Amino acid sequence: MSLAYTDTATGPTLVLLHAFPLDREMWRPQLAALAGTARVLAVDLPGFGRTPLPATPWTVDSAAEQVGLLLDTLGLTGRIVVGGLSMGGYVALAFARRFPDRLAGLILADTRAEPDDDAAKENRAKMIAQAQKEGAAAVADAMLPKLLSEKASPAVKDAVRAIGARQSPEGVAAALAALRDRPDAAPGLDQVSAPTLVIVGEHDTVTPPTLAAAMAGRVYGSELVTIPNAGHLSNLENPEAFNTAVIRFLAERAPAVKPARV
Repeated sequence: MSLAYTDTATGPTLVLLHAFPLDREMWRPQLAALAGTARVLAVDLPGFGRTPLPATPWTVDSAAEQVGLLLDTLGLTGRIVVGGLSMGGYVALAFARRFPDRLAGLILADTRAEPDDDAAKENRAKMIAQAQKEGAAAVADAMLPKLLSEKASPAVKDAVRAIGARQSPEGVAAALAALRDRPDAAPGLDQVSAPTLVIVGEHDTVTPPTLAAAMAGRVYGSELVTIPNAGHLSNLENPEAFNTAVIRFLAERAPAVKPARV
């Protein structure tokens, strides 16, 4: 597996992992705002964007392994900050579980540690069938009301719909299987020692603020930030507040990131 990525090239390293069913393009508002603050690596997860779908089924743990290999390939052997939103948060938690010594900081945005329950697994199966029969655009359209708040702008809605619709049905189906079968990351929250920022949209109905608060309460010393006027894709609905939270976290909580090129 090889991961496609965008690299802003200068500053301490921040890896950003995208939500389902999108790709690294969702981080465009962050790439510009974080310029000069961090070297941002925005990665396409398996089967999304320009990252090909692997020959065998992928998992959140195998995706985390590939992120580690990408860092090795780029010569980034020092500690880095890893951030993920929703699906990207599951992979970020897997990275924290597998590579605790590589973490200078962890950002968990609009995500959860718990695995799917039976109802959620059944819904994943229905969405897999929908992706295979109707394509990625149908899945994106079905998910849009859950991804964004009722007050999301038409421009943000159009952008999310466009990114979701251009994914391959095979990639969407494979990701749904990976999400359905992901392990329970909740027991590992107590073991996270890196500075951690938990972000949640005020109107997130997929991973609501109460769930984010409970997750933050399991990570010792973590910071919880609620993004006003935003749903599940808080980085897109209110990028100003999201970026401010990340920039402050990098400056105050994770300042000891080693230089980008070691």
